[in-house]
Amino acid sequence: MPTIRPSQDKDLPQITAIYAHHVNHGTGTFEITPPSLADMSARRQDVIGKGLPYLVLAEGDRVLGFAYCNWFKPRPAYRFSAEDSIYLHADIINQGMGSHLLAELCAQSERAGIRTLIAVIGDSGNRGSVRLHERLGFHHVGLLHACGWKFDRWLDVVLMEKALGAGNTRPPSAPAKP
Repeated sequence: MPTIRPSQDKDLPQITAIYAHHVNHGTGTFEITPPSLADMSARRQDVIGKGLPYLVLAEGDRVLGFAYCNWFKPRPAYRFSAEDSIYLHADIINQGMGSHLLAELCAQSERAGIRTLIAVIGDSGNRGSVRLHERLGFHHVGLLHACGWKFDRWLDVVLMEKALGAGNTRPPSAPAKP
């Protein structure tokens, strides 16, 4: 049975390969060229450096997927709102594993002080990701029409959000790391 744990440096080659597959074959990310291992390492360090979760779904030494969150925007006032990212190995898509990984990401994001988790889903036709987020309690808040161009077609972006913990009902008791 797969387990969810914090990512480690040794996971980066597999994380990079999973993401490269989605860049090359999917519309969930609007990147056109897969980032290098060094790029993915720097991105992970940025997330971890902010005290935010960067998780893997693993079976033994095999990484089956990864998920993390990062501030929605780089300015410090956004430090209680984060964008989630989740990518699964092509072999396990539509097997229910994404729900477990995203649920754990939500729980760890809340513990890190995040009050709103935002899904910025590439391609309004990406029903799998939309349904996954709906199952985990995310609500639709917007649609950006034809804002991306990939694979010779215009793509929309679906915006969804989920309040974590107290959400916006009271001020944060301990500020997230700016």
